[in-house]
Amino acid sequence: MIEYIIKKESDKFRLDNFLVKQGQKFSRSYIQKLIDGDKVLVNGRPAKNSYRLKPDDKVTVDVPPPKKFEMIAENIPLEIVYEDDDLLIVNKPRGMVSHPAVGNFTGTLVNALLHYVKKLSGIGGVMRPGIVHRLDKDTSGLLLVAKSDLAHRSLSKQLKDRAVKKIYITLVHGVIKQNEGFVQAKIGRHPVDRKKMAVIKNPDLKSRDALTFFKVLKRFGEYTLVEVKLKTGRTHQIRVHMSHLGHPLVGDKTYGGKTEIGDRTVKTMLHAQTIGFVHPRTNEYMEFSVPMPDDMKELIQNIT
Repeated sequence: MIEYIIKKESDKFRLDNFLVKQGQKFSRSYIQKLIDGDKVLVNGRPAKNSYRLKPDDKVTVDVPPPKKFEMIAENIPLEIVYEDDDLLIVNKPRGMVSHPAVGNFTGTLVNALLHYVKKLSGIGGVMRPGIVHRLDKDTSGLLLVAKSDLAHRSLSKQLKDRAVKKIYITLVHGVIKQNEGFVQAKIGRHPVDRKKMAVIKNPDLKSRDALTFFKVLKRFGEYTLVEVKLKTGRTHQIRVHMSHLGHPLVGDKTYGGKTEIGDRTVKTMLHAQTIGFVHPRTNEYMEFSVPMPDDMKELIQNIT
């Protein structure tokens, strides 16, 4: 139970706004749920979000204890490209979420991994066992998974040091004129839509350096097939940078791509084709590649 006595400086604040500002790290939506569930009382009585506080009001917040969460092992087919005692490499299908999060607690890669192997590295926590890096739900391709803590620490350091080779294949809108090039532009949260990332030019807004190299593989009438190499690994980096170039990814509605191509409805056409790294235990350099998925091949055939 959390209790507040309203002082003069908080006079006339809305109840929900007041609670957001109290530093308890509760989101506005969570606070509204508490209020709607009569878990927030003002002078012993339930109140609305819009209630205007008065001096000496007594506000009590009954915060429910956190629910114990247990990961579920699910018998979901996996395409294992490589496996040993320390790690495995999975070819993740498009449409599969990498790890559980709000709205996706089952059907994820982690749920499948827990059924497939007896032990995964615990460094990533209960929700992300073995997960060293992730791919977006609609991105297919190669993903490293750590079975041992030794592998997790080593692979995480290689990723941080930008020593992991990652090559992606994507189909973008428009015809890219230059055969190859790069995008160097800082990426941060979109200043208005916080669910999106964006190229940030304002130095007062939080952002991080991002560098993307690209090479044209083939040009079509209205599209370009592109090979992309990441020098940094920012959230949605390829999607944001290619959209910034004026060539959003086909199927990527969030950043300007079309999801209807002819009579087809398509998802984001992005595939993690190649990954290379130094093995954590043997120190041997290893590199793996997988072909683009069937839906991407079929779409390319239909637009040629």
